[in-house]
Amino acid sequence: MHDNQPPTPNGPPPLGRQPAYGPPPQAAPPYGAPSPGQQPPYQPGPYAQGPYGAPAPRPSWFVQAPPGARYDHLARNPLNAWWRQVVGTLLVALAFFGMAVFVVVAGAIVAAIADIPAPMTQEQLFGDPVFSLTVTLLSIAAVLPLVYGTVAVIQRRRPGTLSSVMGRLRWRWLMECVGIGVVALVLGQAALWAAYVATGENTSELLGWKGWSGFLPALVVIVLLVPFQAAAEEYIFRGWLLQAFGAYIRSPWPGIVLGSAGFAALHAYTDWGILDVFSFGVLMGWLAVRTGGLEAPIAMHVVNNTLAFAISAAAGDLDDALRQGAVPWQSLAGTVVQLSVFALGVLWLARKRAIATVSG
Repeated sequence: MHDNQPPTPNGPPPLGRQPAYGPPPQAAPPYGAPSPGQQPPYQPGPYAQGPYGAPAPRPSWFVQAPPGARYDHLARNPLNAWWRQVVGTLLVALAFFGMAVFVVVAGAIVAAIADIPAPMTQEQLFGDPVFSLTVTLLSIAAVLPLVYGTVAVIQRRRPGTLSSVMGRLRWRWLMECVGIGVVALVLGQAALWAAYVATGENTSELLGWKGWSGFLPALVVIVLLVPFQAAAEEYIFRGWLLQAFGAYIRSPWPGIVLGSAGFAALHAYTDWGILDVFSFGVLMGWLAVRTGGLEAPIAMHVVNNTLAFAISAAAGDLDDALRQGAVPWQSLAGTVVQLSVFALGVLWLARKRAIATVSG
């Protein structure tokens, strides 16, 4: 057989070629793919466990007031209901009278231990005027956190909304109102003095001095407790009551008038004194609405009470200040000047400073 003769189909393969046994050769699989004859890897379905992450935030207990709400309308949140205002008002009243009883009883225990006379009459609670002043101021100041709690639990809104439309007490604005209050009070006292002189009254009873030994202890109590006592009354009568009425009534005046009536009833003044206190309450309620918060009322209340108690302490007449009672009609002259100057000054500065009057 010649070398160049093609092999027959049944002949042996050409010299040097190995027969291929099995399937024909294939190309190598791509990277990551299964080798021939293997199952593809398991692919998780949509039901597989997702990545771990932070849990969803819990909903807040507090409910926000709608934006653009006036101060007396801040209780108009989505959970507003008539029973919240009724129950809350009853709780605030119960807290006010209950805390007064608790503090007076605690004061009586302290007086018994310290051997302080305690006549416990309408005219005089304790024989020591400074101790009587301390108990009286504490009995009112201690209500403040209970009012905050009522707002948070019953109305489910942040207690700061009781302070202003900003949801907090605006401290800078408060201090500016204190400055205006001092100026107004000085001018009011000057008007009171002038009214006494013009009507021939004795001006010696307006000022007195019994010495530092009696004045300094009283001054310490006044400076430490009067701001909380005055603020507590404002949070009750110009805060809670004004917003409780405003939760359903568009006009602020029912809340202002009824709150001022309750404020006047809280005091033991008679005759012109009732009109004096009621007028003070009405103006403070109106300023709370116009300035969007309690800063101006608190400032005037603190300045007024601090001076009133300080003058009585300097003259040694703290018992008379606590008894309150009749007020001469000439005092209205001082009140009119004081409140007019304060209101005009506050409104002017609030406009100049662009103080917020509605919620954001």
